[in-house]
Amino acid sequence: MGRLPGIADGAVLPGLAPLPAPDPMSTSANDLPLPAPAAPAPAATAFPILASLSVCHLLNDLIQSLLPALYPLLKASFALDFGQIGLITLTFQFTASLLQPVIGLYTDRHPKPYSLAIGMGSTLIGLLLLSQAASFTALLVAAALIGTGSSVFHPESSRIARMASGGRHGLAQSLFQVGGNVGSAIGPLLAAWIVMPRGQGSVAWFALAALVAIVLLGRIGGWYRAHLSRVPQRGQRGGEPVLPRRTVAAALAVLGLLIFSKYFYLASLTSYYTFYLMETFGVDAQRAQLHLFAFLGAVAVGTIAGGPIGDRIGRRYVIWGSILGVLPFTLLLPHANLFWTTVLTIVIGLILASAFAAILVYAQDLVPGRTGTIAGLFFGFAFGMGGIGAAVLGQLADHIGIQAVYRLCAWLPAIGLLAWFLPAMRPGATRPARAG
Repeated sequence: MGRLPGIADGAVLPGLAPLPAPDPMSTSANDLPLPAPAAPAPAATAFPILASLSVCHLLNDLIQSLLPALYPLLKASFALDFGQIGLITLTFQFTASLLQPVIGLYTDRHPKPYSLAIGMGSTLIGLLLLSQAASFTALLVAAALIGTGSSVFHPESSRIARMASGGRHGLAQSLFQVGGNVGSAIGPLLAAWIVMPRGQGSVAWFALAALVAIVLLGRIGGWYRAHLSRVPQRGQRGGEPVLPRRTVAAALAVLGLLIFSKYFYLASLTSYYTFYLMETFGVDAQRAQLHLFAFLGAVAVGTIAGGPIGDRIGRRYVIWGSILGVLPFTLLLPHANLFWTTVLTIVIGLILASAFAAILVYAQDLVPGRTGTIAGLFFGFAFGMGGIGAAVLGQLADHIGIQAVYRLCAWLPAIGLLAWFLPAMRPGATRPARAG
């Protein structure tokens, strides 16, 4: 090609950068560099997996809720005292709560795709043993087996929900957790309709629920095995900001206090709300149960809402608004009439329940690559706080009265002020893909 007149070889026109010299090793001096390959698009949200996890969570928590619902029957059948009932609860809570972080830590390092189905097998054996138990020792073993199944289920299911989220972590956790809320609500009803009229042996019918869960969890395990490459390994940060260790520890401590506040207050409602209504307003037990179910339904709706809202506006704001935002309503509750008590508890359930999904995902973002450990730690701590809260508040009610307990518990959400100290987490660089 000829050169332009008046332009010397190698001259640079004003305002233009010089052209790069030809690469003698290239096939053609006129070849341009190829563009860098585009980053792979994030996986779409796997809604069938999330739906299956939610159904299994429903079945798991339904089975768990059977045990305390059977206490009146077991107390009469085995002539148990309250101390022995407490020992059954302690055995279940020990295995269901304290084992969760241990199992989460182990599976973070050694993923076990089919551990969920195996854990549900432990629950199945516990149910069958509970239906045929002839001694107090057998009851303790059954409670331990059911609790062990739960301790495997929660951290591993939470890990798979995060894998299946397609980046929409809050939505995934909310969908997963709402199944557990529904199962916890209907378990006592099924116990009242099926087990109480027919006796201890009818517990074996609920083994069908465990079998359905095992089949579903086996299929989920196959999906998990095929997607193990998405599990963050030790040392991976997954593009999340890395905070100083002291900052992470302080943030986890704040989240622990918020869990304490949330689950102690929830224990006051789930365990003693019916007694409060009966004593304060003179309603009968059946009407009081209807009020309790209205509250539990609000908790389920709030659980669904919290995660997606956190995905959009930031989890720190949801945590702040959920814990502290409920304070005006809890302060009004002890002074309301029956109508406004019902309205206030529904509002409280909606707002307060939105926190846990946001707290869990926020904690998992704080400690990348430790999804199972964090899930086990927070689920276990939440269960433990619920159990301890019920016991402590029950003892307190014996001494100062149930109405005084509600006036005292009304201040627990003020602990939400500590959310101010949570560090702001930078949103992920990639937008989550939507399932087509």
